[in-house]
Parts: sequence; C-alpha cells; structure tokens
Amino acid sequence: MKKVIAFLTIALALTATSQAQHSMKKDKMMDAPVKTIALEQVAGEFVQKEIKVNPGTYVFTVTNNEVGHDVGFVLVKKGDDISNPKNHIQTAYVTQAVATGQTQSSQATTLSAGSYYYFCPLNPTATDNLLIVE
Repeated sequence: MKKVIAFLTIALALTATSQAQHSMKKDKMMDAPVKTIALEQVAGEFVQKEIKVNPGTYVFTVTNNEVGHDVGFVLVKKGDDISNPKNHIQTAYVTQAVATGQTQSSQATTLSAGSYYYFCPLNPTATDNLLIVE
C-alpha cells in the first residue's frame, strides 16, 4: 500500500511540474512584444511599397494623409486570391475606416515567414505592395 501511495504522489508531482512548465511557456509566448508596422496612404497609393520584418506579432497602423475620403487596409498571403475576402487576414484589417488626417490600428496579427500583399480597395491602391517576413 505504501508503494501505491508513493507512486501516486510522484505521479501527481510530475503532472503538476509539467503543467507549470507548460503554463510558463504559454505566458512567455503571450509576453512576446507586439511591434508596430506604420503605413501611410496618399491619393492612390501607399508611401511604403515594400517592407521587410522578422516573424512575430504586429499591429498595423494606417495613416490617411489627405486622401480626401476614408481608407482601409487588407493583407493577403502571396499566392492567395486577393479578391476573395476569405483569404484576407482579418486581424490585420484596421478596426475602423481611416478618415482623412487620422490614423487607425489593426488587431495584433501574428506573421510567419513568407510574403504578403497589402492594399486598400477604398483608395484604391496597387495590389502589389509587398510585406516580406523572413
């Protein structure tokens, strides 16, 4: 009986340690810094045509520099059909349309290695602006 109790005690201790380590790893991932990618739109185009960043979590800020009407932001993985909203990375959408002279932000968006196109259908801008994550 003592062996069974000892075995259960050790098993419980190992389970608790494993859970604590798993929780610590999750906390560290959640504590990873969120960086900002700042973009500016003028009439018919983004000022930034190509951006290179490391994999990570980003918030996109979009500034409407005298476009004269609201603008937005769409991010799509290169190779996906940009005209299909199902392919848009919805967390990268600005949380509301960006009025002239204003700046709006997206939700935090995790980017893995690869290439992405960004554009604004409201401005409208070219659809070949490139975000490279390496």
